[in-house]
Amino acid sequence: MRLTRHLRGRRADAQISLTQLSALATLNRDGAMTPGALAARERVQPPSMTRVIASLAELQLVQRDPHPTDGRQIIVSLSEAGRALIQDENNAREVWLTEQLSGLTPEQREVVHEAVAIMKKFVAEDK
Repeated sequence: MRLTRHLRGRRADAQISLTQLSALATLNRDGAMTPGALAARERVQPPSMTRVIASLAELQLVQRDPHPTDGRQIIVSLSEAGRALIQDENNAREVWLTEQLSGLTPEQREVVHEAVAIMKKFVAEDK
């Protein structure tokens, strides 16, 4: 958790909340989806996600398109501005993490590498 906070603290431009950033990151990673699917992935209630999506659409970071088969639904996807913001966020975190890792010994970097592999396995099994 502390590492996550440090990584999030590297944000290049804090024009959006961490909740909004998380929703954008999910869309970036998993692709376009309905608001309900996004709420489920983010583990929030659908009305909360509706507000997040509305605020992101107002900032032109996502686009909302009609669902191809269900006229009652919409599909939410990243806009070009949303993709650029996610890329900026990722770049800022990568620079910070690279700086931190450069101060480690080769043995310490190997331990971190092994720990990351184990954590990835935990997360993959949680899906």
